[in-house]
Amino acid sequence: MRPNGVPFARQLAAHGDRVALITPDGELSYRELAERVAATAERLGPVRRLVLLAGANRPDALVTYLAALSADHPVLLVPGDSESTIRSLTKAYTPDVVARPGADGTWTLNERHRESAHTFHPDLALLLSTSGSTGSPKLVRLSHDNLQTNAESIATYLGIDDTDRAATTLPMHYCYGLSVIHSHLLRGAGIVLTERSVSDAGFWEEFRAARGTSLAGVPYTFDLLDRVGFERMELPNLRRVTQAGGRLAPERVARYAQLGHRSGWQLFVMYGQTEATARMAYLPPHLAAERPEAVGVPIPGGSFRLQPVDGHGPDAGELVYSGPNVMLGYAESPADLALGRTVRELHTGDIGRRAPDGLYEIVGRRSRFVKILGLRIDPQRVETLLEEHGITAYCAGDGEALAVAALGGSGEEARIRRLIAEECGLPARAVRVRVHAELPRRASGKPDYEAVRRVTRPAAETASDRGEDDLRRLYAEILDRADVTDGSSFVSLGGDSLCYVEMSLRLEEALGRLPADWHIRTISELRTMAAPSVEGPAKPRRTQPAPGLRRALRSWATRESWRTRRTLETSIALRAVGIVLIVGSHIQVFTIKGAAHILIGIAGYNFARFQLTDARRRERVRHLWRSIARIAIPSMVWITGAVVLTDFYDPANAVLLNSLLDPGTDRFDWAYWFVEALVYYLVVLAVLMTVPLLDRLERRYAFGVPLALTAVGLVGRYDLLDLVSIRPQLSPTVVFWLFALGWAAARAGTLRQRALLTAVLLLTVPGLFQDQPLRTTIVIAGLGLLIWVPTLPSLAPLSAIAGVLASSSLYIYLTHYQVYPYLQEDFPLTALFASLVLGIGYAAVVTRAARAIRWL
Repeated sequence: MRPNGVPFARQLAAHGDRVALITPDGELSYRELAERVAATAERLGPVRRLVLLAGANRPDALVTYLAALSADHPVLLVPGDSESTIRSLTKAYTPDVVARPGADGTWTLNERHRESAHTFHPDLALLLSTSGSTGSPKLVRLSHDNLQTNAESIATYLGIDDTDRAATTLPMHYCYGLSVIHSHLLRGAGIVLTERSVSDAGFWEEFRAARGTSLAGVPYTFDLLDRVGFERMELPNLRRVTQAGGRLAPERVARYAQLGHRSGWQLFVMYGQTEATARMAYLPPHLAAERPEAVGVPIPGGSFRLQPVDGHGPDAGELVYSGPNVMLGYAESPADLALGRTVRELHTGDIGRRAPDGLYEIVGRRSRFVKILGLRIDPQRVETLLEEHGITAYCAGDGEALAVAALGGSGEEARIRRLIAEECGLPARAVRVRVHAELPRRASGKPDYEAVRRVTRPAAETASDRGEDDLRRLYAEILDRADVTDGSSFVSLGGDSLCYVEMSLRLEEALGRLPADWHIRTISELRTMAAPSVEGPAKPRRTQPAPGLRRALRSWATRESWRTRRTLETSIALRAVGIVLIVGSHIQVFTIKGAAHILIGIAGYNFARFQLTDARRRERVRHLWRSIARIAIPSMVWITGAVVLTDFYDPANAVLLNSLLDPGTDRFDWAYWFVEALVYYLVVLAVLMTVPLLDRLERRYAFGVPLALTAVGLVGRYDLLDLVSIRPQLSPTVVFWLFALGWAAARAGTLRQRALLTAVLLLTVPGLFQDQPLRTTIVIAGLGLLIWVPTLPSLAPLSAIAGVLASSSLYIYLTHYQVYPYLQEDFPLTALFASLVLGIGYAAVVTRAARAIRWL
């Protein structure tokens, strides 16, 4: 008699009204979850069918997954953000049902066959890609018993009970992330279901609000935790932190173990493979600080043996694992779905040893050994060697060379190459080293060794017709960087609001619709989530589009482009519309004021997104000073010319000090109040960010800090210190609260936080503009959109025009004062158009000059 689904998926209702899922939209009890699962299972029907599921940390995906497991439908679980993988595995395995979000984001079940053409083995429950083979037809076949026993084993050694609440810090399609879900559902614990990264301030708001007890991470997750100041966070409910998915340096294991001891939580270092469902070994937490180099002991129900390997001593060998969680075997075609067990024990490919204290250690990787010029090299041993010298690197064999990607600065390559050559006995010419700001990783956070080989090859080898380098070239072109890798992101490369607009529009043109957090995602991640078009998958364009206004006008004139739907970020739309309203109102083509104050809020919004990254404090501050220079220098150059050639301005304007040196006059000098205010805010914040305590506070209280600054800004807003004598609505001290409010809007991750900011907006903007209700309404509406609506529907030509205007808005603001006074009387519309065109032209000049200076 065949099994009838996986027990923990069938027994959800037994946990009653306990909280099962905590999502941004509310909570779901086990009883409610069981009802939804049962309804979906009924829709899937009683006849076994192959269900391809696009994995995502969202309720509808999890419900579909549990429904299939409970009703005994084999599940092919794939990355939901990889269109290429979905297409590849759909073609290879012809699933009967495809479950994934539709074009509008609504969850859909596409039932392709009511009766399956496949023959399934009775034990088959789940198909997962092997580590590193995403999109390959080679899959791991897991049984009902594999899933149940591994979940029970994990729940036992972690001590999970029904009071636990674990956050989904890892993708659902990744076996480690899936094991977190399984083990907690088994025990009736809660799952904080989120798609946010731990580098996102909103994640920590959700985690605290849900009283989260458990965090899971791969080594890259711990890099992010270091950057966001995890060790200083107050997480009173945290009980355990688990780590797997690759080796974490022993000193970091020891440091986190000690941190956990001080803070009241335990660190579990674990070892596993997809072929073992998830876990094979764990390091008991009380030994983590003392034995951080070990992977520990076998999980309950499992065992290891060491199989001798040539070239290793008698105390080391390949780790071979046995246990009820060992897979049935591999599948490479639909015919293999009918196979039963073909594997009894798992040859891990890892070289291990059993220490005298009974703990197992990994000392190498059998399958990663490479022969270079006749020498047998273990890339993992090279990584460990470099680690001992304080160098973090990924190494891979590539023909007759060792490819090494390392973290470091310019000038480090020669030292690393020499060190490897001396230790391994290789000639220096056989070691290719490239240093980068970020190491190439896959979406799961694991090392991307294929990318290591690619980025270290000579330029002639890497420049191919495959189109894979186009995104890197696009980033290099717009950000003027020569160190772009697949592991780079817009933020890690120093991108800011001045180049963000062009970058987002060019990427959307190349890839299709972008996620809201694209600026912090790596190039590798963006490439895998390229949206499909009608003809097929979107591909990066290999032709250089026309720049600036010419490109926008070309888009405008193309008939097909009017049928191409796009989304446009609200901040970009507001910047574009805002600058047109500012210039048009000054010319008196119309009188619609308030846009400049909206742009102050947007400046704060962009400050939070692009300056307050997860980089280290010194890098943050350097990035901030560079951004200040990109605003202040072009402004001072242009205004100096205006001071010299006209009599409208004082020298104080040229050095952006008019608001400080001449606050009591009511002359035309106040034209550049916006630029002065923005530079003042950024300079003060750059100085404050050099203080380690303040830097830590901002990372720890990502929403609380700007909210507190908004409150401080209200002192200036209402001039409680009686500092403002003229034009209060233009004074930097008066409008700072809008900058802080925009900053807080970027950090608002919950409905409650956005509602709080909306209330502040509604209470504080009225009265700023005396007897100007329209201006007050416009500011409230604009900033309200920024708080609540991240994107707006658009068309390709409109997005292109908006992009040019938004990216040039600062320069249009600077230059229009020298254009419109000479044309507004007789030719107001011409004055408006000329002002916009001159500003766009100055933006192009500044961009080219900045790049030329950098290369001098």
